[in-house]
Amino acid sequence: MKQGLQGLVGAFSLLLLAACCLASAQGEAPAEESAEKSDDGTVELDIELPRPRFVGTPTNIDSDNLEEPSDEERKPLRAPEGTVNVALEKPVAASDDEPIIGELELVTDGDKEAVEGSFVEFGPGPQWVQIDLEAPHAIHWLLVWHYHSQARVYRDLVIQLSDDPEFIEGVQTVFNNDHDNSSGLGKGKDKEYIETYEGRAFPAQGIEARYVRLYSNGNTSNDMNHYIEVEVYGKPLE
Repeated sequence: MKQGLQGLVGAFSLLLLAACCLASAQGEAPAEESAEKSDDGTVELDIELPRPRFVGTPTNIDSDNLEEPSDEERKPLRAPEGTVNVALEKPVAASDDEPIIGELELVTDGDKEAVEGSFVEFGPGPQWVQIDLEAPHAIHWLLVWHYHSQARVYRDLVIQLSDDPEFIEGVQTVFNNDHDNSSGLGKGKDKEYIETYEGRAFPAQGIEARYVRLYSNGNTSNDMNHYIEVEVYGKPLE
């Protein structure tokens, strides 16, 4: 009986020691996160990716302006400490306020999966969606998922930032791959790219703006325009 009691006490002691070690490790976590800050004051953004959803055989993609495909994973994105997705659940407007499929709220609802009920579809021709951040922000990155259950290229992508909701004054272009100016927003020098589950990251270099507008003009699979999610990583202006 005495030996059994000693064994029980010993087992309890081991469990207590393990719990203390775990608590100590958890207590040190903030120090580890803080150590990740680089000399320039930036930290790695915490981005949650959806599941890869390529279905079927990729179709032949016809593009004279396509970037060279790469199998390498995207490098971690870095931004000033405190940078977060400031577009989450923010109001969305569009060139067509009655999409063919889905609701405008899907663009900023946080769901990045490539399944039914997670994307909005607009009709053919040039279309745009616009996010109101509800206050000016210093914007460092934008991440965009159009549609990633099939390898496809979206045409005439133009991303612009402004404090003007009509995008007449103070417009700054972050990305433009409309190489022939077919959408009438100016000729762009950026390359077209194939959609993947990683989404596409666009650096914004700290541009200060309240509104984000994204244009597209169909894709290589059909004439429609789609958005699963748009994330805007920034910080409110002080």
